[in-house]
Amino acid sequence: MNPTDLPPTVVTPGNHDGVHLGHRALISTARDLAARSGLATMGMCFDPHPTSVLAPDRAPVLLTPMARRVELMRGAGCDEVAVLTFDRDFAQTSPELFVQRVLVERCRARAVVVGPDFHFGSKRAGNVETLRDLGRQHGFTVTVVRPVLFEGAPVSSTRVRRLLAEEGDVASVARMLTRVHDVDGVVVRGDQRGRTIGFHTANLQLADVQLPADGVYAVVVSVVGGDGTRLQGVANLGQRPTFEAGRSVEVHLLDFEGDLYGKTLRVGFVARVRPEQKFDGVEALVRQINQDCVRARALLAVAEEELLRWI
Repeated sequence: MNPTDLPPTVVTPGNHDGVHLGHRALISTARDLAARSGLATMGMCFDPHPTSVLAPDRAPVLLTPMARRVELMRGAGCDEVAVLTFDRDFAQTSPELFVQRVLVERCRARAVVVGPDFHFGSKRAGNVETLRDLGRQHGFTVTVVRPVLFEGAPVSSTRVRRLLAEEGDVASVARMLTRVHDVDGVVVRGDQRGRTIGFHTANLQLADVQLPADGVYAVVVSVVGGDGTRLQGVANLGQRPTFEAGRSVEVHLLDFEGDLYGKTLRVGFVARVRPEQKFDGVEALVRQINQDCVRARALLAVAEEELLRWI
């Protein structure tokens, strides 16, 4: 949408990776302000993540690819989402120019909603007080939303990544995201070992997104672009140490028969079943997989109402 076609907006700028409770609080506040004033609600993201440009060695693995992030932000209440290209030239933009060119000219901001630690402009020189001063000059208000707490600590994308990568605590992550953490992957041909032991698996080729710690998980699965049917399954992430077969992400779908090669699956991680482990042989592995399927069904049944809120 061209700026000339855009109605005046309430803007909430940031990375919004994961679109977690904190991001949703910002969007909700912006939406309420917009509704009272007859404005549109606009979310703003930067692509790629600024850290990947300014300090690539410290760049985080993303929770959500940009297309999924925009989808989630719209679902949370944004009428529009501006995705700004972040490169080294953009990184040199002063706080004053950022406000004038981006917030005022491009976004037509009449109000801006941020968190208390919001920084912007070259070398993060601008802060909330800078934004308030510039807002008075350019005719927009600034609303600061306090961090949202979960179990006594602020919800943040960094905290979500840590819980996933270090603990595989997908249940706590789901509460912080208000949805199960999901990843999209294309089904590709693997070594087809699963079918030889009675458990067909879909081997997934994934983009570089944050996965839970290696282990076995109860999951819900849908075909991207399909009819919306939600399937249940068991996912294994890791090195497959029993066969020394190397790293893979495999999903065994419960009560399903069909050809999924070439299709993109959206896999949502509902609960951790167990860590990855090595077994003495195929028979021990098959016994454990059967137990995993029983356990996954039970976990999915319990979680249905609380965690499986797809947006």
